[in-house]
Amino acid sequence: MKDFAAIDFETANGERSSVCSVGVVIVRDGEIVDSFYSLIQPEPNYYNYWCSRVHGLCCADTDDAPVFPRVWDKIEPMIEGLPLVAHNKTFDEGCLRAVFHTYGMDYPDYEFHDTLRAARRLLKNLPNHQLHTVAAACGFDMKNHHHALADAEACAWIARELL
Repeated sequence: MKDFAAIDFETANGERSSVCSVGVVIVRDGEIVDSFYSLIQPEPNYYNYWCSRVHGLCCADTDDAPVFPRVWDKIEPMIEGLPLVAHNKTFDEGCLRAVFHTYGMDYPDYEFHDTLRAARRLLKNLPNHQLHTVAAACGFDMKNHHHALADAEACAWIARELL
């Protein structure tokens, strides 16, 4: 796959609709050509301890952030016509569907590919198939794990290697 958009969401709590940040990396002809990151005011708007512990975000970070539809207005033209790629698409696609539903937006049925599934199929000798482990196996030096843009960059790198 030479043209795609890698996407990653972080959530504020256990609700898939509670996206609080998004990272998108655009790949064309196998090269990263653009990226986008934004904080998002989550819905529902509260943080649980476990999510904040993972990504380090809290209410103070997103109180003044735009709501999802305003952020998606910027992302949508970037990803037009591209398949989406995520590491564990079940989570990220679930977030995208949930937040579209929460805001009453028509979901355009994006084509999603999963680097986690590809890694499990192709890299059987790894101790696990977590994003940072697979990224390292594919030659990517991942920094700032659980920052949505850093995770999207790692996913893009993996997708270029495995998909």
